[in-house]
Amino acid sequence: MWGFLVALLSGALMSVQGVFNTEVTKQTSLWVSTGWVQLSAFAVCVLAWFFTGRGSIGALWQVDHKYTLLGGVIGAFITVTVIQSMGSLGPARAAMLIVVSQLAVAYLIEVFGLFGMEKTGFEWRKIIGMLIAMAGIVIFKWE
Repeated sequence: MWGFLVALLSGALMSVQGVFNTEVTKQTSLWVSTGWVQLSAFAVCVLAWFFTGRGSIGALWQVDHKYTLLGGVIGAFITVTVIQSMGSLGPARAAMLIVVSQLAVAYLIEVFGLFGMEKTGFEWRKIIGMLIAMAGIVIFKWE
């Protein structure tokens, strides 16, 4: 139940953040806004690190798969693409497409066991669920 609630909160926060970032971008620029997002996120993480556990920063260099350290780089491009999609499609349409894309890529990662994830079997019902979600986008967008 906790994971379900956290996922709902994550989705809500992502939508609000996307709108905020889009507004900041309109008044500054894409890369200034994105830089601010990453810098302020870093500051929050440093503060949280001071007040919780303080794991070793040196442990980063001992991570088995070094490519997994690119999460922050990917995060910068996530911020840019969310800003651009929300700016051109609006928050609701952009969020729906983003979620369907996340679902499809996450399923491929699971099915093929990519990036160290446990491999799962292919299930048609999951593909059908994604197709229904895509149909929902078409219905939602229909004017």
